[in-house]
This record gives sequence, structure tokens and C-alpha cells, in this order.
Amino acid sequence: MKPLEPGSVLDGFVVEKCIHSGGMAHIYRVHYANGAIDPGFPMAMKVPRMTADDGAENIVSFEVEQQLLQVLTGPHVPRMVAAGDLHNMPYLVMEYVEGKTLEHWLSGSGASQAPLAHETIASLGAATAHAVHSLHQQDTCHLDLKPANVIIKPDGTAVLLDFGLSCHAHYPDLLAEELRQAVGSPVWIAPEQVVGVRGDPRSDIFAMGVILYELATGEVPFGSPTSVKGMRLRLWMDAKPPRALRPDMPEWLQEVILRCLAHEAAHRYPSAAHLAFDLTHPDQVKITARGRRIGGTGFWEHLKRWLKAAGKHYQPSPIPSRHIEDVPILMVAVPHGDATDETLYSLRQAVARSLGIRPGARLACVTVISPGDTSYTESSKSEALVHRRHLTMLMQWAKGLDLDDHQTSYHVLESSDVAQALVRYAQGNHVSMIVMGAATHGLQMQRFVATIPIKVAMEAPCTVILVKQQLPFDQLAR
Repeated sequence: MKPLEPGSVLDGFVVEKCIHSGGMAHIYRVHYANGAIDPGFPMAMKVPRMTADDGAENIVSFEVEQQLLQVLTGPHVPRMVAAGDLHNMPYLVMEYVEGKTLEHWLSGSGASQAPLAHETIASLGAATAHAVHSLHQQDTCHLDLKPANVIIKPDGTAVLLDFGLSCHAHYPDLLAEELRQAVGSPVWIAPEQVVGVRGDPRSDIFAMGVILYELATGEVPFGSPTSVKGMRLRLWMDAKPPRALRPDMPEWLQEVILRCLAHEAAHRYPSAAHLAFDLTHPDQVKITARGRRIGGTGFWEHLKRWLKAAGKHYQPSPIPSRHIEDVPILMVAVPHGDATDETLYSLRQAVARSLGIRPGARLACVTVISPGDTSYTESSKSEALVHRRHLTMLMQWAKGLDLDDHQTSYHVLESSDVAQALVRYAQGNHVSMIVMGAATHGLQMQRFVATIPIKVAMEAPCTVILVKQQLPFDQLAR
């Protein structure tokens, strides 16, 4: 198929210049002809390559992307406008997203360039993880995440592109049916994809790890293999620790990157929301030997992994949204000051029950203080000391919980509006459930004035559990 000429008209769209010519498609800027109603955003047309030398995957990928763009919604995917008939002239017209791909930052992170700041890497990674989580919530795995497929808009929002290799849990997987082989970009493909397993959301977590590794070191962790044999090395081989390439890298960032790059999906972050959480709260990342490591893995360890990988049977992939529900981020709002023992005990019991049925859940313990709160002692007027005091209180409160199987973090927020602070925290961190004390005072006024728990329950983007005091102190006293 010949490239489209600028100025030509196709199904009511005027073709402008070609802005990208890739191995699988050409992309053109377009606009409506004959003064048609402007959709309110710039548009781009994607036309698949269909020459005699192109493989069947080009057409199958086009069908997949056309199918998915019609059902995906939200700020992290381009809006679809129109599609052309496959038997006549296949094309996709979608929103043209203004911004820069992650390749823009990689172009300045090579050996001869100044490395990216760790804060920049974390910010870009968190924005991408938020976008990936939104995709997984819609039961879709991207399966071809790479720097060229992630655009960062001027406001910092990440938008994902190119869904030709993606998989939706509720639609037939055309690529798996047609090709029967590993499908993905060799540099970023996950180990389970190499052996033909598709649709696991944690495959996108692995690709995120490769992207973060690139941003941090300017290199790729497993090279650029050109064969399935070369891609299979990642089933048992470790990437060189990033801190061996960049000694100034903080241990928490290496911990995050290498956890994403774990060979087995079960050892990676359970969801993109968990990854975004760590990138947004680096001070809460738990450092293990993985984050401190400088040297490579020994021969015998790699041999054991090779033997294990040779006989490994991969489990069916989980449905993304169901998997996210099984590994939620649970937030507990712990009051301070005049909180009673009954309230604190009841909150602890409610959290214990919730964590007990969700082994992979993350717990965020949050308290909200007023700005400039220095009302405790004369020696604690420093903001840092006040925060430390409240952090200690949160840790003391959590001591009675069994947290061995759960990532736990502690956060002191400052706000004069407690309800708004809790809701914003929940929104920004993809919290799935909020546990907080129910207001038992002022019951007669609740019909006229909403209390903090009522405000949170009304505005929160997730489930809210309001806990009443249930500690039987009167029986214990007897």
C-alpha cells in the first residue's frame, strides 16, 4: 500500500503530513474536510502497512487495536473517532495527543549525557504506572509497553499508545489464535510472554521495570535479543544491578526496579497501583538485599533457575480487574488527640479482618493534623518533630496487627479539612477501601451537618467502612 499523499481526502478526512513511519503502520495528522464539526481535539490517522513482505500480525494487530479503542475509556488512552473497512481501506482515526514520549528523556540519559534525576525517574514511572493501572481496571493488558508507546502530556498525565498487541479479558485473543508464538517487543517482553502466556497484568509490570532501568542507567537490562532463544535468557538470568552502573542511585529505586524485573510474576508488584505507590512514596519503600546488591548473581544460582525454568508450567493468567481486587491498597484513617481506646481497638480489629482475607493487600496508615500543629510540648515546635511524633503513634497503633505478608506504610497529612485530605489521598493512591471510625457524637446534628466520616463516605472513590466502638471495657472491668 502506497503512503498517503498530503492533501488527499479519505472518507471525509484531509490527510496532512506523515508524522511517523514504523514497521507496522504509518501515522498522519488529519482534519475534517468540508467544514465538518470539529471534535474539539487534534486528530491522527493510523494506516497499517499491508505490503507483500509484511506479516499477518500487521492486519491482526490492526483488528485488535480497532476493537479495543472502541471500548477503552479515560484520560490515559486516546479517544477514537473513526475506523476504515479492512476490505476497502483500513485506518484508525483517533485523538492526537500532545506531549513527549519517554524516548525524549532517554535520548538525554546515555553515557555521554547527564543522567536523569531520581525524582524525575520516579515521577515519569508513577505517571506511567497510573495509566497502566487504569488499563488493567478495564480488564486489558497492554503487553507492548515501551518508551515510544508512552506519551507524557504537559500536565504530567501519561497516555498509552499502540494497542495492537494488547489483550482484553472479555474478547477473543486474536494474536494468540493466529500466531501461536511469542508476541511482543524483544527488549521489553516479559518472561511469561516468551513462552506464550498472554493476558497477565504483571507482564506490564515487567515492562515497566525495563523502562525504569533504561531511564535510570541509559541501558537495557537484557540487551536487544533477535531470537526466541535470546529472549528466553530472562527466564533465569538476572539483570546487572542498576547501582553497579550508576553508583549514586538510591537503594529504594533499585529495590523498585529489580522487583519489577523478577522472573516469576508472583514476585513482582501485584499491581501497577502498588508500583505507583512506591514511586510516589520512596521514603516508605522497604529495602531488602535486592536494593543493596552491587554484584551479579553467581553461576550456580543461575543454573538452579535454568533447571527450574526448563520444567516450569505457567499458570493461567488472572483476569486483570479481579486480580486488582485481590491485592487492594487498604487505607486506615487513625484519629489522634482525643481518640478513645475503644475507637483505636475497634479500628485495629476491622483492619485485621480485612487484611486476613486479602494476603497481598497493602496497608496505608494515615492520620491528618492541622497545619502548624505544635500544641504538644514546648520542645516539639519543629514540624519534623511533630511529624515524627505522629508517625510513632501510627506505628504503635499498628503493632497489634499481623503485617508479615503485607507492605505497610505510615503517612502524616497536614490539612485544615480532614475529610478532603483523606479523599484526595485515596484518589491519588488508588485506594480500594477506607477503614475509619464512625462518628458517634452529634447524632442529632448529622441530618443537618455532615461529619467527617459522612463526608468521606459521600466523596470517596472507593468502599468506605465505618467502624463503631466495640471494645467491652465494662465487661473487662467486672
